[in-house]
Amino acid sequence: MTELDPAHLGPEAVERYLRRHELAARKSLSQNHLADGLVLERIIEVAGVRPGERVVEVGPGVGILTAQLLAAGADVTAVELDARLAEHLRTRFADEPRLTLLEGDFLDTDVADVAAAPWALVANVPYHITSPILHHVLGTEPRPGRFVMMVQKEVAERIAAPAGGMSYLSVYVQYHADVELVFSVPAVAFEPAPEVDSAILVGVTRERRLDAEREDELWRLVQAGFRERRKMIHNVLARQLPGLDRARVEAALEACAITPDRRPQTLSVDEWLALRAALTPLP
Repeated sequence: MTELDPAHLGPEAVERYLRRHELAARKSLSQNHLADGLVLERIIEVAGVRPGERVVEVGPGVGILTAQLLAAGADVTAVELDARLAEHLRTRFADEPRLTLLEGDFLDTDVADVAAAPWALVANVPYHITSPILHHVLGTEPRPGRFVMMVQKEVAERIAAPAGGMSYLSVYVQYHADVELVFSVPAVAFEPAPEVDSAILVGVTRERRLDAEREDELWRLVQAGFRERRKMIHNVLARQLPGLDRARVEAALEACAITPDRRPQTLSVDEWLALRAALTPLP
């Protein structure tokens, strides 16, 4: 039996491994190592990794998921911020030619320097940077063809929410991708256990529907709307976008068949797109 074998994985085994290698988890970096072999198997199954596929993993930790991605035949680029863990990974995978290890902050790295299309993002991401990671990989090219991310369950629910429970983040991600919360993962599946449950979020990236200039207009509009997400949309936009008078807002809403008393969280991505077109050019 090898160390961290999925068939014998568990919180106690991971805790012993961390202690043996003097790699105590750092709470400041949201380090919670997956310690459930069945969950690990499901992630690999959902990811559908094919031999030779380029996969980027953010925050590989001690390489629990990394090893299974490699076993599935992927060419893995792993980006690790913690210098201790990066050094450990270099030693653990010293004889693995299909692993490229980058030490540093993924958010400070150009995506084009990490991945070439086509590629997939598969990661148990540090929860405090879930939103920045999604903006980073979806906002610039090359975007991943799909992403499979372990994130905080509440965040996954918000990202995948239907119209009625939307947020700025859900509009942003759903504009770029078809997303689904595939399954939940209890806190006890990690070592150390976080204070919240987690979930696997899967996204399949869409073709871009707007050019860069019009995307910027869309995000200005959506951000303005969600500054007062529980207020009526016609009042919010007139207040939050200086130079956009109420009459023009109401005419645009009517043209899009959006009643003026709707709240921003009730608008779908398609309705935001239609509203941007009706209000162009924005002041």
